Amino acid sequence: MGPRTTITPRMGFATDAIHAGQKPDPSTGAIITPIYQTSTYVQEGLGKHQGYEYARTENPTRSALEANLAALEKGVGARAFASGMAAISAVLTFVKQGDRVVVTEDLYGGTYRLFERVLTQFGIRFSYVDTSRTEEVEKAMDNDVKLVFLETPTNPILRITDLRAVSDLAHRFDARVVVDNTFMSPYFQRPLELGADLVLHSTTKYLNGHSDSIGGVVIGARQEDVEHLGFVQNAAGAILSPFDSWLLLRSTKTLALRMERHDKNARALAAFLSKHPKVQKLYYPGLPDHPGHGVAKKQMSGFGGMLSFDTGSLEAARRVLEGAKVFSLAESLGGGRKPQLPPCNDDARIHPGRRPPTVRRDGRLGSTLSRNRRRGRSRGRSATSPG
Repeated sequence: MGPRTTITPRMGFATDAIHAGQKPDPSTGAIITPIYQTSTYVQEGLGKHQGYEYARTENPTRSALEANLAALEKGVGARAFASGMAAISAVLTFVKQGDRVVVTEDLYGGTYRLFERVLTQFGIRFSYVDTSRTEEVEKAMDNDVKLVFLETPTNPILRITDLRAVSDLAHRFDARVVVDNTFMSPYFQRPLELGADLVLHSTTKYLNGHSDSIGGVVIGARQEDVEHLGFVQNAAGAILSPFDSWLLLRSTKTLALRMERHDKNARALAAFLSKHPKVQKLYYPGLPDHPGHGVAKKQMSGFGGMLSFDTGSLEAARRVLEGAKVFSLAESLGGGRKPQLPPCNDDARIHPGRRPPTVRRDGRLGSTLSRNRRRGRSRGRSATSPG
């Protein structure tokens, strides 16, 4: 890998969220970036264009969004994709047949499905470890490891990985570090500042925040990596549409305010649930007794809006989920309508035999938490996004 690109200092987060990448439209002076809903661009002559040739390759609305999100994550550039999974797929083009990827073991089930049921067919190997324990990551590292894929906090039990320590470790082996930062958003955590090489989001969640768009983005710390992602974006074609790009530009303007309220509500709900006699276990990194609380305080400026709790039985979880008056029984998270995620609804369709052996032995993922679920073995855990 080449050296990290120097980043020019920018304005404060909330100001960047409103202004970064967004200039008045040059043809009309419109203060809001227009939706350039076009498939192609007229050229002045053979090989003479205004920077745009074909909309799969580039689109002004998408370019504005990418500049905005790169600023928020303190990266040198970004590339936006049609979904979070499309973004993850693009990141995995940094590895090839025979390479090995070290992965956070209790990650989102859709990511596990992609890795184990698609990418292993191409000779890519995956090792799943408890990345909240840096010593376990060290045991898994060797010269075959080209990528370390992290979630922190994890989906669903909110384990915390020390990003600085794991990044330093991975770089000793010349491996890239990529962090799925969907749960925290750049408002509370910026992995590139902690040594990661790439950070990605399902923009569907907190970045959008309105439950009306699906998308993904990858932000890089090196220009060469951003250029590679741009090549993949164009070659594979899983691009974010102009309208979805515009919706996200609308949404990031309020990201700081929304994340502050998510965090405030989650802290209040965690305090309530921690004293509730029917809650057997609560997973929330903002609690002092959470195993990763110290690391979370060090690398995050807030604890986010996600928490999970164990009700002790499937029937108890069903009563909580179906009896809620404000929280909606729905997939996803990060929207204003406060979805809660139901048990035994395995969106990744992962059966017990398709989990990493360490996770199956541990049993902590034998229930249905957040977006990581297994059917038929629920202990009745529930998860909510307090929003």
